[in-house]
Amino acid sequence: MSEASKRVAVVTGAGTGIGRAAALALLGDGWNVVLAGRRPEPLDEVVATSGAGARALAVPTDVTDPAEVAAMFERAVQAFGRVDLLFNNAGKSLSVPLEDMTPEQWKSVVDVNLNGMFYCLQGAFRVMKAQKPQGGRIINNGSISAYAPRPYSIAYTATKHAVTGLTKTAALDGRAYDIAVGQIDIGNAVTELAARMAKGVPQANGTIAAEPMMDVGIVGQSVLYMANLPPEANVLFHTVMATKMPFVGRG
Repeated sequence: MSEASKRVAVVTGAGTGIGRAAALALLGDGWNVVLAGRRPEPLDEVVATSGAGARALAVPTDVTDPAEVAAMFERAVQAFGRVDLLFNNAGKSLSVPLEDMTPEQWKSVVDVNLNGMFYCLQGAFRVMKAQKPQGGRIINNGSISAYAPRPYSIAYTATKHAVTGLTKTAALDGRAYDIAVGQIDIGNAVTELAARMAKGVPQANGTIAAEPMMDVGIVGQSVLYMANLPPEANVLFHTVMATKMPFVGRG
């Protein structure tokens, strides 16, 4: 049995987009993967596409519900014995002028992007701290928005800045338990969520412009690279982006 086939990953938001790409990359490398997401149908499709058989387990989970998150980690341990990796990926985007945003809209983004990410981070810590051998790795999905906002993105940007705080603190607190925590910040991968960018999105100067994109499979390989690092090494922050997207510079 290979080393990869003994390792167990949990991927949230695994049914579509970046989570799907990461889950397929991990399964393709021989990992056992628990795929978590709100809707069972996309999860089942990823499992079928992977051809990984019993190494892939779909567990429908609402990350905004702490009880469901706890149950998901319990299923993971029951099925595979431990958790070596959490790709903490589930997220929600919203483009609304801040003065028009309702409290319900604000709370819905915070509940997924910040609260849900914390619940999953906490669940992984509890499992990784208790298991033998102790430890593991957590990769939080930040965003280019963890550094620089887009117009009309105050809820998304605020929560992604907060993810950076989660990452730094968890990386510090995880040292005592051999838990490595890092963050991947992604810019303009082709997903359903980001497809609009190729058609034209608001820019900082008030214009509308199409932006360069990259294949989401590249992100999956980036997650796999971070996941396969030896325990003594950690990528604290990893930015992977479309080369020509308008991030570096002024505009």
